[in-house]
Amino acid sequence: MDIISKKEKQYRRRARIRAKISGTKIKPRLSVFKSNKHIFAQLIDDDKKKTLASASDLKMKKIKKAVAAFEVGKLIASKAKELKIEAVGFDRSGYKYHGRIKAVAQGAREGGLKF
Repeated sequence: MDIISKKEKQYRRRARIRAKISGTKIKPRLSVFKSNKHIFAQLIDDDKKKTLASASDLKMKKIKKAVAAFEVGKLIASKAKELKIEAVGFDRSGYKYHGRIKAVAQGAREGGLKF
């Protein structure tokens, strides 16, 4: 009986998610990465292998992490509107859908993106 580590479980979830989600210019992939301190979001066109827009909480000071994640979602949605993008595929990068990942999704939805 093998014991699977948390990281290995995350890598398996990530591979399972990425097999189903692929971004195009019309409907890019909204990829989210979180570290212990910060959160990053990118709109990616997988056909051309290019990042169309990105947002992070690096310049937001003295804000709680969940609030900063919500603001990153709203920021990436506003950048998507500038590029005339209305719908995205949400790639949570193997993270469970709660906490800061959920806050990014809610902020993006409030900003006008459709998943």
